[in-house]
Amino acid sequence: QVQLVESGGGSVQAGGSLRLSCAASTYSPRYTMAWFRQAPGQEREGVAAITISGVSTLYADSVKGRFTISRDNGKNTLYLQMNGLKPEDTGVYYCAASSGLLLSSWRDPLKYNYWGQGTQVTVSS
Repeated sequence: QVQLVESGGGSVQAGGSLRLSCAASTYSPRYTMAWFRQAPGQEREGVAAITISGVSTLYADSVKGRFTISRDNGKNTLYLQMNGLKPEDTGVYYCAASSGLLLSSWRDPLKYNYWGQGTQVTVSS
């Protein structure tokens, strides 16, 4: 069982930055990790994913060049650096962990075994 706890959300103006963190309760290098987000009335969507080693990263087209996913396996912590925030980035951000994930399926929430409780990000124009 893995418990994930997100932090770092908040309210910013367009163009601003936030850094989200996700602390895992157990040895995280067993899991591929990802960030998802969900806006009101919309489905949960994959934002970024990172392999166990941290060598490979994947991003949604909407955040490429603005967001950076990283992980510190020594601290069992996942990060999402968000720059150039836009109002359409508003939503609840969740971190997720998966064992045995195929990278081709990284956007599918059903492929993840563990989820955090989410942290709210609000971007005003």
